[in-house]
Amino acid sequence: QVQLVESGGGLVQARGSLRLSCAASGGPLSRYTTGWFRQAPGKEREFVAVIRWSDESTYYADSVKGRFTVSRENAKSTVDLRMNSLKPEDTAVYYCAASPRSWSGPRPDDYDYWGQGTQVTVSS
Repeated sequence: QVQLVESGGGLVQARGSLRLSCAASGGPLSRYTTGWFRQAPGKEREFVAVIRWSDESTYYADSVKGRFTVSRENAKSTVDLRMNSLKPEDTAVYYCAASPRSWSGPRPDDYDYWGQGTQVTVSS
């Protein structure tokens, strides 16, 4: 059983930056496709980014492309989400999710394991 824990959320001003980390117990994240999702109040959970374990390929939602970067940090055994040029509309609870399948992508149903989430608030 893989347990995921997100960290790094907080309050930041617009145009600022944050770095989120996703750590796993019960198995190395290097063997899992890891996705980041977010959910704002009153909205559905939406895809943000994914890094696939098979080839380290990455994909991003159009709304974050060019501003967010997902990476596997082997020294820390984490998958990080670097968020730059943050906007108030990026405010949400951010979740990491893991799947043993290399093809997992933007659908929440593609993932087996979820963290509890970390709050990101961007003030204008």
